[in-house]
Amino acid sequence: MSSIMTNAAALTALQSLNATSKSLEQTQARISTGYRVSQASDNAAYWSIATTMRSDNQALSTVQDALGLGASKVDTAYTGMTNVLSTISQIKTKLLSTVGQTDAAKAKTQTEITALQAQMKSFADAATFSGSNFLSVTSTQVAAPNDGVQADAKIVSSFNRSSSGAVQLGTIDIDVESTKLFDSGLSTAVKNAGILDRKTSIYATGAAQTQYDTAYATAIAGGATDLAAHTAGLGAVTGTVAKIDNVSAFNVDITAPGVTDDIITQMVTKIDNVMGQLTNSATILGSAKSSIDLQKTFTSSLMDSIDRGVGQLVDADMNKESTRLQALQVQQQLGIQSLSIANSSSQSILSLFKGG
Repeated sequence: MSSIMTNAAALTALQSLNATSKSLEQTQARISTGYRVSQASDNAAYWSIATTMRSDNQALSTVQDALGLGASKVDTAYTGMTNVLSTISQIKTKLLSTVGQTDAAKAKTQTEITALQAQMKSFADAATFSGSNFLSVTSTQVAAPNDGVQADAKIVSSFNRSSSGAVQLGTIDIDVESTKLFDSGLSTAVKNAGILDRKTSIYATGAAQTQYDTAYATAIAGGATDLAAHTAGLGAVTGTVAKIDNVSAFNVDITAPGVTDDIITQMVTKIDNVMGQLTNSATILGSAKSSIDLQKTFTSSLMDSIDRGVGQLVDADMNKESTRLQALQVQQQLGIQSLSIANSSSQSILSLFKGG
């Protein structure tokens, strides 16, 4: 049946051409954007996953920055600590050299020791990066028994999302209380002193020194501040014994009244103990530095993995799409030709009405 009102062939050709044009537009969009799924209407599930993971990757980028900043802080503190260790070793050597010397020689050596002590304070104060200093701190008043105890320094190290979608941040914690060398507390009653300004008393007899050290260690283990532990140590010593009070690595004076060669020997022992504490503190910083470096490497690898995973979900296969584009362009041209033929078929009806 031929009809001039309804051209079924033309309608069919038009539908086919519209479908081809729509596919062509989609393929061109994929080629121009590089994405197979560039908006929610393309694939809602994949688009949602990709959007969330891209956001998480941006968060991980911030974590990378935080790790870099934390690494710089730890490196700065570690540099200061190693310089202090080297300096206090010189102080120990100079103390040893004064045993048996004359008062005049001791006075000269004390001048050198005082200069080295000032240098240690300078190292600690200068070990600051972005406002953070793990060696020279200032105590603040908190509830007993932790008066003046420094809070751990926290470095953001990870960004985690659970299966339920809950977000959690991981941190690498620096035990500043164990690394501080100087503590400028608001008052002596507030602060737990740092490793280098921690008070001690040195006794002329070994038995008295043992009593003091034992009482001090017991008080510290019980949560007492350095000042309270020092007081407990003083109270534990029985009898009248020659001693030098308020000695610290930052306050060694071999020219003070009552300082004998025996007292100097005890000072050397105390300095040696301080060196052991400094070594432990350097270990804490070194361990933190190693953890940060490992976490930086892992975070970088994790970001790359997320990028690859998102790409597999939403990226377009450009080889496939370019081939498809050429095929669709040919189909479009054929569709136009088919529609043209279908439209021209109705023209043949006119010949039926022409005279012979």
